[in-house]
Amino acid sequence: MARMLEIIREEGPASVSLNGPDGMLPAVQEAAVRISGEAGIPAYVIADTTWGSCDLNEAGARAIGADIHFNIGHTINVERLGSTYMIDAFDDVRFDRVAAECAARLAGRRAVLVTDSQHLREIGRVREILVEGGVDVAVGPGGGQLNDGQVFGCEFYPATDAAGGADACVFMGQSGFHAAGVALATGLPTYALDPYFGEVRDVSGLADRIQRRATLAAAKAAEASSFGIIVGLRDGQTSKVSALRMKKELEAAGRRVQMFAMTDITNERLRNLSGIEAFIQSACPRISTDNSFDMPVLSMPQARAMLEIIRGREAGPYLRARHWL
Repeated sequence: MARMLEIIREEGPASVSLNGPDGMLPAVQEAAVRISGEAGIPAYVIADTTWGSCDLNEAGARAIGADIHFNIGHTINVERLGSTYMIDAFDDVRFDRVAAECAARLAGRRAVLVTDSQHLREIGRVREILVEGGVDVAVGPGGGQLNDGQVFGCEFYPATDAAGGADACVFMGQSGFHAAGVALATGLPTYALDPYFGEVRDVSGLADRIQRRATLAAAKAAEASSFGIIVGLRDGQTSKVSALRMKKELEAAGRRVQMFAMTDITNERLRNLSGIEAFIQSACPRISTDNSFDMPVLSMPQARAMLEIIRGREAGPYLRARHWL
């Protein structure tokens, strides 16, 4: 809160906008009320979902004429991204008990330790507990927008780059979304330390189910003759070059292709489109791996695996990658 008010004093905006993850919207509302009261300017809460630094909703901020846009809770290694200030928001929950339980399970082994944005401040303490319990711990260096030891839902540099020689990964947080991604990206058994329920969960089974569904969708799509390729319209999800490259590859393989652009890629929206047997979307890989659709809707890694199947080759470990784009 103090940092937002400091930025407002420095820049003197006529109005600002704020957004954050769905679970933080009440706190975002409180911040907006304080800004309006203390700075005497309109503070708009953009209440649409924001998935991360790829989905800041700067277009929404521009539409309402906000001079400054604050995204709260999606920590990255720079404070400003485009016209948006990234405001840290850390959870104060402690991991001591689950970290000690995890250390007992992994004693004598080597583990890669990672977490998400909300728990970055606790990574040093958890590392100490694991090391004291006999675990050889690696915290991988950041890359792209990631800090050391930080992962996104589709970016895993600190996990994959430190995975050599490791026996397991340890993810600090409740999110199966992030933890399963780490397991798939590294190919290692992965444990989620859930400080809210006091559990240490092996997410390998969840990761296996995601992998099987993703591969089944790719194999089914390989039989399609008509494809829709979707370019995302969210701020950081317009991977048009990748989409056009995939169009060229599919047409070379004798498939018909139609191009689409969408903000919300949902089963309900896709039902409105006709004549398409399978979709490929270049917006966010987790749309395809974590949601249910009536027909195949592939991420770019899945689409590349599908092309291998079409060419009579094995799909390979296509999700074992640092970045799922």
